[in-house]
Amino acid sequence: MVLGSPLITEAAARVAESQAAGSLALARGQTAFSLAFHICFAVFGVGVPWLLLYTEGRWLRTGDETWLALTKKWSRAFAVLFAVGAVSGTVLSFEFGLLWPAFMARYGGALGLSFTLEGFAFFAEAIFLGMYLYGWKRLSPRAHWLTLWPIAIAGTLSTLFIITANAWMNVPGGVVESADGRVVAAEPLAPLRSPSAPPQVAHMLLAALMCTGGVVAGIYAVGMLRGRRDTYHQRGLRVGLVVVLVCAPLQLVVGDWAARVVGDRQPVKLAAMEGLRETGGHAPLTIGGLYDPETGKIRYGIEIPDGLSLLEGFDPDHVITGLDAVPADERPNATIVHLAFDTMVGLGTALIGLSALVGGVALRRRRRGRRPLLPTGRPWLLAAVASGPASVLAMLAGWEVTEGGRQPWIVQGRMRVADAVTTTGGIGWIFGGTLALYLGLAAALVLILRRMATGGPGYEPRTPTEGPPAEPYPPDPDRPDLGRAAARNGGAGR
Repeated sequence: MVLGSPLITEAAARVAESQAAGSLALARGQTAFSLAFHICFAVFGVGVPWLLLYTEGRWLRTGDETWLALTKKWSRAFAVLFAVGAVSGTVLSFEFGLLWPAFMARYGGALGLSFTLEGFAFFAEAIFLGMYLYGWKRLSPRAHWLTLWPIAIAGTLSTLFIITANAWMNVPGGVVESADGRVVAAEPLAPLRSPSAPPQVAHMLLAALMCTGGVVAGIYAVGMLRGRRDTYHQRGLRVGLVVVLVCAPLQLVVGDWAARVVGDRQPVKLAAMEGLRETGGHAPLTIGGLYDPETGKIRYGIEIPDGLSLLEGFDPDHVITGLDAVPADERPNATIVHLAFDTMVGLGTALIGLSALVGGVALRRRRRGRRPLLPTGRPWLLAAVASGPASVLAMLAGWEVTEGGRQPWIVQGRMRVADAVTTTGGIGWIFGGTLALYLGLAAALVLILRRMATGGPGYEPRTPTEGPPAEPYPPDPDRPDLGRAAARNGGAGR
């Protein structure tokens, strides 16, 4: 019995290690799935209110019922998206405490202000959204439009406060820890002051606007491909597409800024993004390809000699930190991170190219006095349809770079993911319940949005090519006097 004790102890240790690895894999999988699901709705909470501000404002100024139809359609869709995002976000907030208790116990004081501000912003957005949705018959058109401003501002701040928490996890600061790892002092404003916060916030804001504009443009481009080339669909396409085309070049500048901060503060993440194994100067820039962890090389990629050193330091001799700068157990999965980074950059470059082409065509048409300025041929409409999925996929790939490139740390250089996960059982059941909930939400969302997608505003607006003026539009069934109120409050009569 005594001789067998070491064997029993070793077997028990292996079982415990296997269980811990399984719990870690399930917790990481559930968090990744929840974040990916929720972020797809969070971006619409940022972008849609700003689009509504524009379309309802145009209706107030012109009295054109087409702008009112777009506003009503988008506001109803936004209400559904907001509800699903609220549920998925609530589940996600519980996951921090259930799945990562050690992380919250140690660094909750540092992140508490960001989470608290996010909660206040969310409740402000929900309150004014209720006023907006139920105020069509109870508020004047101008007062109704003004309620959109708190929604847009609070929705933007709600998302961006969370980004500051993630930025702090990438570049932590403002925390004093004892020798045994206990936090003895935490600066509440540390997340807002993180060097990574400004570029991440700007990068996410532009990504949210691009995703919103791309999805909106794609929906109306599909309608136009099916023959609905009325004013309603043309304006919906134009509003969404212009947002994408304006934000795409700006995202290039902000992305370069963010990459420089990563290179300065998280050099190993940059090495994983670029698939660079060895530290040194004359670092090449490799486009595409798959990183091979066995050889430390990128296969099937296009290598530009000295490219990375020139981009980061404007000098071919500039030294770039490689993956060999840290032990093997502290290296992120460069195969996944490099692929995600190339996906994000590739799709972003395609959207920038589309922006340049459409801008050139629009400028030429303007000089020749042709209308509409934006091209609406079949190839252009297909490109507009693709802009929505491309923007969303680029955003998700960017989040994989942000999170995967920080591994194995949950807080860079301070706490490993394996040390933060819960030690209790039942994670598999929690994951299954979360998966079932989210799949149910997704199915309900698809059914509701399909019923709302009627293809038009309830009337057929005349196209710009028709000569005689159209007959007056039928009164809005929800509020017959709305069009007259619009004219009194700055509409066509002004």
